[in-house]
Amino acid sequence: MGQPYSPDAEEEVTSGVKEDIKEPSMYKVLLHNDDYTTMEFVVEVLMFVFNKSPEEATMIMLNVHEKGIGVCGVYTYEVAETKVDMVHTAAREHGFPLKCSMEEE
Repeated sequence: MGQPYSPDAEEEVTSGVKEDIKEPSMYKVLLHNDDYTTMEFVVEVLMFVFNKSPEEATMIMLNVHEKGIGVCGVYTYEVAETKVDMVHTAAREHGFPLKCSMEEE
C-alpha cells in the first residue's frame, strides 16, 4: 500500500518544523508625560487598563511624571496595540492629551 516506515524520513520532517517556530516579539507599552493629564487619571488608567495595584500604578505614574516616560507592561503585539488604543480612547473621553505608545522589546 504505502511506503514502509522510515524513522529517518520522520526526523527530516519534524526537524524542519521546529526551526520555523519562534517566540512572538514582545512590545513595551509606554505612557508619556504631559502638562495636562492629571496624576489621578494616569493611576486610574494603569489600574483599569493594565490591571496594576494602586501602589504599582502610583509608582509607574511617578516614573512618567519624573522621567517623562513609564513602562506599563510588556505584551504581544496585538495585546499591546489594544492597550494603547484603550488608553487613547479613555484619555479622549476625559479630555486629556495622554500619549501612549509601544515599542519592540
